[in-house]
Amino acid sequence: MSGTIHSVSERFDFTGDELAPAYRAAVDAIEAGDLVVMPTDTVYGIAADAFKADAVQRLMDAKGRGRDMPPPVLISVVESLDALATDVPDAGRKLCEEFWPGPLTVICHAQSSLMWDLGETQGTVALRVPDHENTRELLSRTGPLAVSAANTSGKPAALDVYEAEEQLGESVAVYLDGDRVSGGQPSTIVDITGETPRVLRVGALSLDQLRAVAPDLTSDDDPAPDPTDAPEPKPTEDAEPTPTDAAEPKPADAAEPKPADAAEPKPADAEPKPAEDAEPTHEVKPTEEPAEASNKGENNKPDPDVRPAD
Repeated sequence: MSGTIHSVSERFDFTGDELAPAYRAAVDAIEAGDLVVMPTDTVYGIAADAFKADAVQRLMDAKGRGRDMPPPVLISVVESLDALATDVPDAGRKLCEEFWPGPLTVICHAQSSLMWDLGETQGTVALRVPDHENTRELLSRTGPLAVSAANTSGKPAALDVYEAEEQLGESVAVYLDGDRVSGGQPSTIVDITGETPRVLRVGALSLDQLRAVAPDLTSDDDPAPDPTDAPEPKPTEDAEPTPTDAAEPKPADAAEPKPADAAEPKPADAEPKPAEDAEPTHEVKPTEEPAEASNKGENNKPDPDVRPAD
C-alpha cells in the first residue's frame, strides 16, 4: 500500500498564542486517517491515529519502513499509561513518573483489549509523553498517536519542519511548524516488560540518570566483565616475590666475598682473589653458614605455579 499523496500539503505555525487553526487542521487530518508532522522535545515526528490500521500503514509507507519496526505511541499524560499497558512493574512506573514528560520511551505489555495494529509488536507497545506543551495539547485532542521520527528510513531525523517536508513531501497532510527543536537526541528506550528495567537504547537520558531512580536497571550497552581486570593474587607475607629474587639476597652478617667487579671495597684482612676464583679465603667463615641462610630463603619460596600474573 502506498502512502496517500496530497495535492497540497498545509503548513501551520505551531508557536505563539494563535494555535487554533493549527489544532483544527491537525485534528481533522488525524480523524481522516491522514498524517501530521509535529515537533516534540527530541526531534520532529510523523504522526497517525494509533487506532486506525490503515493510517499506521501510511506512516510506515511514508518512511519506507516495514511492519517489523512498529512506531511508538505518544500520549498526553502519565495517567494514560495504565489505559494502554498492563503488568507495569514498580521500577518501570517510577521511571515514567520521574521522566514524563520527557525523552523516555518505555516498552510495555499492551492491553489485550485494544483494537489497534501497530505492526509486529509481539504484544507490546512503546509509550512516551513528550515534553512539548503544544504537542501534548494536540494529543489531548486526538488521543494516542502512533509517532515515528519525521524522516525516511536511513536518513537523519528532521530537526525542523522544512527538513521533514523535504524528506516526506506530500505524503503528509499537515505540517506543524514549531521552529527548530533544541533536543536533537532521540529518546532513551527502556524495556519494562520484566521486573528489572532494561535499556535498549541510550539517548537523551543517561544510564546514571535512570539508575538514580531504578538502581537495578540493566543495559545492553554495559561492558562485559573483562577477565584481565581481576585482581592479581598477592604472595603471602612470609613468601618472597619470586624464586629468582629469593635466592639473591644474602644475610647481612654473611662474609662471602663480592665478585671482582663489585664497587664495595673488600675488608682489609681479606686476601684478594683472581676474578675467576669464586672460592672464599681461609679467613672467611665456613660455607655452611651462608648455605644455611640461603636454604632458609629457599624454603620460603612460593610455588612457581602461584606466581602473580604478569
